[in-house]
This record gives sequence, structure tokens and C-alpha cells, in this order.
Amino acid sequence: MPDSKEYLHPEAIRRIHSMELRARNIVEGFLSGMHRSPYFGQSVEFVQHRQYAPGDDLRHIDWKVYGRQDRLYIKQYEEDTNLRCTLLVDASKSMLYGRGALNKFDYGATIAACLAYLTLRQQDSVGLSVFDEKIRTKLPWRSSRTHLQSIFKSLQQVAPKDKTNLAGVFREINDTYPKRSLMILITDFLGAEQDALKGLAQLRKAGHDILVFHVLDDDELDFPFNDPTRFEGMESMDNLTCNPRALRDGYMEALQRFLDRIRHACASYQVDYQLIRTSKHIDAALTAYLSARMAHMRKR
Repeated sequence: MPDSKEYLHPEAIRRIHSMELRARNIVEGFLSGMHRSPYFGQSVEFVQHRQYAPGDDLRHIDWKVYGRQDRLYIKQYEEDTNLRCTLLVDASKSMLYGRGALNKFDYGATIAACLAYLTLRQQDSVGLSVFDEKIRTKLPWRSSRTHLQSIFKSLQQVAPKDKTNLAGVFREINDTYPKRSLMILITDFLGAEQDALKGLAQLRKAGHDILVFHVLDDDELDFPFNDPTRFEGMESMDNLTCNPRALRDGYMEALQRFLDRIRHACASYQVDYQLIRTSKHIDAALTAYLSARMAHMRKR
């Protein structure tokens, strides 16, 4: 069997068609290179005693109190997983772009699958919302192995389409996941920048911690085109045939302004932001996730 680290590269993971196998190989390879386990057990915090009533679970009787007071009392706990992780995956048509091993959606879906696998291995719970102009797939928080299969299947079957329209999407997400969680948004921000940023502000106001993976193709970041090219809009009917060398400087300036706006907004909302190239190894995304995870744990 080849070194599991090979699976971290987009060209290698493209050859693994099963989302389950892809996620397992990437995560296992990533974890094998770590010096410290990221796993955390369930957090069970004692809250109070109450008097025993017939039918209560005898395992929760506080025998020390019984020894002192000759009365039966039950220990009550606040049981909660360390983390509720919500994966928000952009499946609008612009996510189909890509000339490398993986297009943006395939890359983002693979990140989501890996994070679902890793989160459930940590005995945490995970939910999934896949969206374009509306939410196409919505899975609640669960922590079971069967739920992991549902997430893999949902990501594998999605066909990106339609425009991005996030004004209502984020309201529905807030209603679907009312308790605080770590929200992980995987998107290219194209076509819905303002709505996306307003949505992030809403989620932060609701108390969620947020990690953003801003997924862009190398072509979008570097604009390497030289020969006369026909550019076609993926979420509009606009087309442009031109000499791209005449546009490059203006494009790069506009791109930088676009990235600066998103970075500035995320910083002002206290949102963790990661710009990810689809040519880069996916362990960069997993490292960013674990960093956010540790920050979340320190806040608890």
C-alpha cells in the first residue's frame, strides 16, 4: 500500500471515487503525521443533586451523600458533546470551475467529508447543509456512524447548479441549528459576497463560532491566460472574448480588493478565515480546522 500521505494531494484524491474511502485515507494519513492526538472525550459536568424517586437509574445515586445523610440522592449532569460542528457547503454553479485535478466543489466537498469523518471520530456531532440559491440538503446534528454515511452520500450525489442567493439561506441555517456550534463555511464567495458576509454576521450574533474555507482555483487567483480567450459566466449569461493580457492587471487589482473585503469582514466579525487553493494539499484545511477546534475548546 502506498504511503497514506500521497492521498493528501488533489491529484491523488481525484482517483478515489468513493467519498467514504477518500475521507478515511486523507484523515488517517493526516493523523498519522501528528505528534498529538486531537481527540477529546465527552464533556460531562456535574450540576446538582435531587432526591431519589422510584424508577431513577441506580447508577446515578451518590452513595457518599447517602453515607452521610442516610438519604438517597441522584447526581444530575449537564451532558454535552465537546463540539457541534455544522458544515455549510456551497453548491452553486461557480463551484464547478476547475482545470486542475479537482474543481472547487469536489475540493470543498472532500474537505467537508474529511471534517465530518474527523469530527465523528472525536465523538462530537456534525450536521450538513448544502446550498445554492436555497438549501438543497439539510442534515441535523448526529454523532452516529450511520449519519456519517448519510453525509458521504449527500456530498457524493450533489450536482452544483443555479446561482448563489444567500439572503434566505443563512436565516434558514439559523433556524435549523439554533444552539451554538462551530459553523464551517466552504464557499468561493462569488456572486453573493454581500449576502454571505451579512449571513456570517447573523451567525456570529447568534453565538456560533465560524471557520471559513474560501476555496478558489489557481486560475482565479493567478489569471494565467495569455492567448485570446472566451470567458463564460457560470452564474450569468454574460460572455467575454478578449485578449486576457490586456485585462490581467485590472483583474488582479479587483481580485485583491475582493479578498481584502472578505478578510476585513471576517476579522471584524471574529471569524477564522482560510484562503485555500484547489491545488494545495488538503492537510492544510485539516490543520486550520484543528486550530479552530482548539480555540473553541479554550472558550468553553
